Amino acid sequence: MSQYRARPPALATLLLDDAVVRITRWDFEPGADTGVHTHGLGYVVVPMTDCKFLLEDRNGSRRVDVANGAAYRREAGAEHNVVNAGSEPMSFIEIEYK
Repeated sequence: MSQYRARPPALATLLLDDAVVRITRWDFEPGADTGVHTHGLGYVVVPMTDCKFLLEDRNGSRRVDVANGAAYRREAGAEHNVVNAGSEPMSFIEIEYK
């Protein structure tokens, strides 16, 4: 795999990791991405800003706008790359349940 990235990386800050949950804050500058990853755990996302997501997965890509505080959840197994498609920084809290 190349050591070079076309996009800047999102910044992940681990807030808590115990026997019950793992909580991570994700911060993205415009154009930043997480890189392709697979979620091994079910999780909840709580946007801390309005988020303009570009979600890239094996089926292609799609834009999803989620308002600040509009939480949602997904089951384990989701595989995707998350990109900040907006012109402003964005951040969210990801809560994975074990």
